[in-house]
Amino acid sequence: MNDAFTHLLGQAPAFLATLRSAQLIAVTEVTTLITGETGTGKELLAHGMHRTSSRNRAPMININCAALPDNLVEAELFGYRRGAFTDAHQDQPGKLKAADGGTLFLDEVAELPLPVQVKLLRFLESGEIQPLGQTTTEKVDVRVIAASNRDLYTLVKEGLFREDLYYRLHVVPLHLPPLRERFSDIELLLGKLTARLAIYHRLDAPRYTTAAIEALQAYAWPGNVRELRNVCERMLVLLPGKTLDVGNLPAEIVRPNTGQDSSLQLPGTGVQLDDLEASMIRQALARVTGNQSKAARLLGITRSALIYRMKKYAIE
Repeated sequence: MNDAFTHLLGQAPAFLATLRSAQLIAVTEVTTLITGETGTGKELLAHGMHRTSSRNRAPMININCAALPDNLVEAELFGYRRGAFTDAHQDQPGKLKAADGGTLFLDEVAELPLPVQVKLLRFLESGEIQPLGQTTTEKVDVRVIAASNRDLYTLVKEGLFREDLYYRLHVVPLHLPPLRERFSDIELLLGKLTARLAIYHRLDAPRYTTAAIEALQAYAWPGNVRELRNVCERMLVLLPGKTLDVGNLPAEIVRPNTGQDSSLQLPGTGVQLDDLEASMIRQALARVTGNQSKAARLLGITRSALIYRMKKYAIE
């Protein structure tokens, strides 16, 4: 793996496919949209692409679109001239100008107000910006990498994101899969993250029993790799050098919150119950690469019950 992507850890096929695509795209000038849930590593992937590109000697400027008030987004992106509005006491170049020759990373691009989306589209098509309070345009040479944890196509259909901008950003999409779909990577990530954090904190890394690792693998990880990193750091700081079993793990992992109704809803057309059960068994086995004991835990049944059902549905 390219050194620029070393902070992105994993061996799951879908994850590696995304990294390979990112390395190929990085050396081009194409606009890129990275999708994935919060905590999957979208910003790390964007930084890896910038470091691999021919623009790596120029700056990469990050902007979190969700963190800016609507009335400041345009000024932050495109800049302004003194006197353009009440608090404009001096010229401000803006993020696009600051990224000239390099890369602009637009995180949570779905949060851009619609009027700013129009101006961003115009820039992507022309390479020109017009700071607030300036009557003329100017050229800047910037590659844009955007990211979103929301489904932009759904937002387009709901009228919350411009269709033309969507297709302009969606030239070469990259998707980072959630950690729950990278079951086989959890043990690898646990070891690598713990080792890195141990060096940073100058503490002895804890060790995890097989049962503890299996409990971590059975957890859904709604916060993805970022959440796993936080758990690794918590365990390291609280129990350095110890051997950790299931009882040492955070309560939210060992006893996930079941206060909300998470039951499946029966479709109005009904279901074929046998087909549904067989599908769930196949999915569980695929997630744990065929390990029957782990699949049984995911399904909430015993291993013998799982084997019975596998024979019933002729699942090998």
